[in-house]
Amino acid sequence: MIDDPREQSPDDASPQLVWAEDGSPRSGRFGDVYFSKDDGLAETRAVFLDGCGLPDAWAERTDFTVAELGFGTGLNIVALLDLWRRARPQNSRLHVFSIEGFPLTRDEAARALSAWPELAETAAALLAVWPEGTPGFHRLDLPQWNARIDLAVGDVQWALEQWSGAADAWFLDGFSPALNPGMWSPEIMALIAARSAPGARVATFTVAGAVRRGLAEHGFIVEKKPGHGRKRERLEAHLPSPPPVARPQRHVAVVGAGIAGASVARALIVGGARVTVIEAERPGAGGSGFPAALVTPRLDAGDALIAGFHAQALERARHLYRALPDAVIAEGVLQLEQAPRDATRFDKIAAQDLWPAAAMTRLDAAACADRLGEAVQSGGLMMGGAMALRPSAVLEPWLSGAERLTATVATLRPEGEGWALLNAEGAALVTADAVVLTAGWGAAALAPELPLAPVAGQADWVEGPTATPVAWGGYAVPTGTGLLFGATHDRGQTDATPTAEASARNRATLSAALPDLAARAEAAGAGRTRKAVRATTPDRLPVAGPLSQPNLYALTGLGSRGFCVAPLLGEHLAARCLNQPSPLPEAAERRLSPRRFTDDASQAG
Repeated sequence: MIDDPREQSPDDASPQLVWAEDGSPRSGRFGDVYFSKDDGLAETRAVFLDGCGLPDAWAERTDFTVAELGFGTGLNIVALLDLWRRARPQNSRLHVFSIEGFPLTRDEAARALSAWPELAETAAALLAVWPEGTPGFHRLDLPQWNARIDLAVGDVQWALEQWSGAADAWFLDGFSPALNPGMWSPEIMALIAARSAPGARVATFTVAGAVRRGLAEHGFIVEKKPGHGRKRERLEAHLPSPPPVARPQRHVAVVGAGIAGASVARALIVGGARVTVIEAERPGAGGSGFPAALVTPRLDAGDALIAGFHAQALERARHLYRALPDAVIAEGVLQLEQAPRDATRFDKIAAQDLWPAAAMTRLDAAACADRLGEAVQSGGLMMGGAMALRPSAVLEPWLSGAERLTATVATLRPEGEGWALLNAEGAALVTADAVVLTAGWGAAALAPELPLAPVAGQADWVEGPTATPVAWGGYAVPTGTGLLFGATHDRGQTDATPTAEASARNRATLSAALPDLAARAEAAGAGRTRKAVRATTPDRLPVAGPLSQPNLYALTGLGSRGFCVAPLLGEHLAARCLNQPSPLPEAAERRLSPRRFTDDASQAG
C-alpha cells in the first residue's frame, strides 16, 4: 500500500495505454481492456446502472452519492451523468467519488469516449473539467446538472481511507481480480463497507469467490445475476438496512463576510442550505477588503501533507475564481529568493509532482529580471497557477444567494439543537441550526477555545504603475488600474488605523527589492492606504472544522493565505454542516481541525 499518493513517481502513474485495432483502449500495465468498443456502454448500463437500481434508487432523494473504484476513461461516470440528466429528482444533488491510480490524459479519454456519439454532450462536459493527473483529490464541478465529482488519484486503499463520504451505490470496476488483486483485497472490501450508507448497493462485473465472500463478511447480501454479452454472470449486493431519510433544509448562520465567510456561504448554498450571513460592517470590511490580493500557496519542501493541501487548495481556488467575471487580474506570481537556502528549497518544490506542468518553474536572476523589467540579484520560482485577484468581484457573487444581516454578534446561546446569535444587549439577531464562525480575528471572542493571535497588516496602492505579480519579503500586485504593495506584519496589534510610519516601511521594502518599480510608484504621487487585522494560529495553519459544542464550526486563522485556501475549506465546512462528502482528505482534515490544539494538549498532559 502507498500511504501517501505523493510517494508514487510520475512514471509509476502511467497506465501504459495501448489502442487495439478496433480502437478500444487497453492498459499495458494490467494487460486488460477498459471496455469493449462494441458493447462497452451497454455493459456499463447493464452492470453498473441497472445493477445499482438506478434511477429508482435516487427517487425522492435530495442527495445521492455514487462511489467508483476505477475511473479509467470516465465511461461509467459519463453514462451515470447521462442518466442523471434525464431522470434526476428536482432540486437533487449527485455526488460522485471515484479513484484512479493510473490516470488517462484528457486527450486519451476524449479518444476513448468518442466511440459513443450519443454521449457526446455529456462526455464533452466531463472532458471540459478533466483534471490534471497529479496525485491527491480533485473536485470537478458540473453545476448545470447539480452534480460534482471528487476524483482521487492514487492508491485505492489510501483513497478510501482518506474519503469521509458514505456511498449509496458502488461501481466496482477495477481491472479483473486476477490481474489487479490489490483493488479487490479483504482490506478494500472492509473499507467499502465502512464507507457505505445504510441500504447501499454494490454492482460489479466479477463473480470471483473472494469478492463474494469479502462483501458477505461485511454484511452485504450478495447475489449472482445474469451477465452481459459474453460474461455469464455478474454480482449485485446490498446492505439490508433501509436507505437514509432525507433531512429537511438546514439553516446555517455564517458570522463574517470576508473571503472565508463568502466561501462558506457559496458552498452551503450549492449544498442546498438556507444561509444567513451576519457582518458587523460590510463584505470585505476586514482583511478581504483591499483592491487586490495574491492567491498563492504555502510552499513547503518538507511536509508532504501540507504541501499537498495547498496544491489542492490552489487548484480549487483557481477553478472557482476563473468562473467569475472580472475576478482574475493576472495569472502567474513570481516568488523571489529571500535567503541563500531558498535556492535549494525552490528546486525541491519545483520538482514536487503535486503541481501540473509549468505550475512551478525555476528561474535564474536574468529570467526574473526579464519578467520584472528591472535587475534583481537572485533567482525565483514562477508559480504559474497562482494569481492576482480582485476581491470585490468574488465576495458579492458568492454572498448573493444568502440572507444578509448587518450587526455585531456578541454571544452565542444554545437553542434546542441549534444556536441563537445575540447582540451586545442580549437580543437575538437570528436563530439557526448551525453556526460557522468566519470573522478572522473577530472570531476569537466567540470561540475562546481557539489559540488565535492578531496580526495587523497595512498595504498601500497608487494609480498608474503596474507590474508582474511578485512576492519576496513584501509583495507588489497589480490592481487593474495601478499597483498595490506592502504589507506590514505587526504581530499582536489589533488597531486597524493606518499610519504614515507603516506606509514608509512599505515603500522602503519595495525600494530595497525593486527600486525601479518603487520609483514609478513614488512618481505616481499620493496614493491610498489601508490596514486590517488578520488571525493566525501557533502552527500557521488554518482552523477548519467543528468546535467542541455541537453544530458550531469555525473557519479562521487563514493569515495571509485566505484567498488560496478559503474556497476549498469553505466546501469542507459546508460538507460537514450538511452531512455531504467533503473534498478534503481526512489526513488534512485532522491536521486543520480546531480540535488539534486541545487534543495535542491532552496528549501532552
